[in-house]
Amino acid sequence: MSTETAVSIAQSRRGHLGEGVFAGRPHVLLERSWMAFKNSAWIAVLSGFFEPVLYLLSFGYGLGHLIGTISLPGGRVVSYATFIAPGLLATSAMNGAIYDSTWNVFFKLKFDRIYQGMLQTSLGSVDVALGEIGWALIRGLAYTLGFMCIAVPAGLIPSWWGILAIPAAVLIAFGFASIGMAITSCFTTFQQMDLINIVMLPLFLFSGSFYPLTVYPGYLQAILKASPLGILWHVLYFAVMVAIGVTATSKRLTKLFLR
Repeated sequence: MSTETAVSIAQSRRGHLGEGVFAGRPHVLLERSWMAFKNSAWIAVLSGFFEPVLYLLSFGYGLGHLIGTISLPGGRVVSYATFIAPGLLATSAMNGAIYDSTWNVFFKLKFDRIYQGMLQTSLGSVDVALGEIGWALIRGLAYTLGFMCIAVPAGLIPSWWGILAIPAAVLIAFGFASIGMAITSCFTTFQQMDLINIVMLPLFLFSGSFYPLTVYPGYLQAILKASPLGILWHVLYFAVMVAIGVTATSKRLTKLFLR
């Protein structure tokens, strides 16, 4: 982008709310991420798609032969693979978003020094935050659609209402991407990044994806329902995650590079 263009954008934003941190151009980050994806990043993105699929094959069909069927509230009986499919769908969205908004952001932040350069242009910290979180959301959506392309032909989504799982998964991706980038902006070493897996693994294993929460004592059920992949508060839960994540990320980037 030329100097004249940057000056023109800055002048057009003068007097607008948030003019110092938002230029209205987060799409620039999406364009850059798309170019990087086409060149080489597609390999890493593709590899992340297979994790929930492997869980489905190994647990849903492998272990499922030993478990048999699962009785749901209302008297419905489904196969074990059908039971775990929705949880694995949510996990696809979560993994796609969290890995892109943590490790990918960490390298850009600490090694490539990309954000420092971006914030010397007309872009603001909110542009960077929304652009990176938006790309992580797209990755989460891609994993979700990929998983649906496997689950639907396999008969694991028995109702057309299952299509609503896609926007729900996008909301999950948005929430985790926002919080993931906010937390990563505070990390300074590789060792700290290991904390992400320490948190994500229990969220996945104890989310009710593999067995009903009713197998736990009452007090543990309340704790597990309050987790992001639980069933408490639904849309409001993730809306709060998004608001906190975007705000915290923007403030951290502003503090690190613009002051």
